[in-house]
Amino acid sequence: MKGKLSTGILYLAVCAFLLISGTDVLAAAEKPTITKPCVQCHKGQKDILRGKLDSVSMKAGTMKVSIGNAVWLVSFDDGLEVVGAPAVNKIKTGKEVAISVVREGADVRAKKITVKQPAKVPPEKLMKVEDLKKLVAKGPEMGKYTLVDARPAKRYNEGHIPGAISIFDGQFDNSITKLPKDKDNMLIFYCGGPT
Repeated sequence: MKGKLSTGILYLAVCAFLLISGTDVLAAAEKPTITKPCVQCHKGQKDILRGKLDSVSMKAGTMKVSIGNAVWLVSFDDGLEVVGAPAVNKIKTGKEVAISVVREGADVRAKKITVKQPAKVPPEKLMKVEDLKKLVAKGPEMGKYTLVDARPAKRYNEGHIPGAISIFDGQFDNSITKLPKDKDNMLIFYCGGPT
């Protein structure tokens, strides 16, 4: 009888814990830690959240980060290391961030936040819109170029530059056969813009 009573009390204690804080604990365990675009270059990790910054409250010492449909509430203090911005409250809403976190029960505390910087392309590798318009007017064969739309297929199907082929950058390795055999042709890539 004593064993059953101890087991029953333990069961009630666990149930009470879950009722009080368990939904947060269980929800945090089930939330994604990485957004889809980040999966192209990174692997999901329990101690790093990769998503978009929604808001920062300096007074509460918290920030909200969206990862897909999930929202993480992450606390921070004066010891937070900020990389890629002058301060955490200077990071623009919607910016892609990676946050190194420590989890203590339902509390998720940030140790470091890194802001994704825009891609840097050397000026000599960039093409002006006017030059691209001239090439498109000639067509791929006369202009000796291949124009690649590196956005997701859905965006390509919504509209693209005439003559462009779709090779989503996240699936580039699987679509390499779409590239021209003639290596003398110029390759021109475009996407949704720098992030």
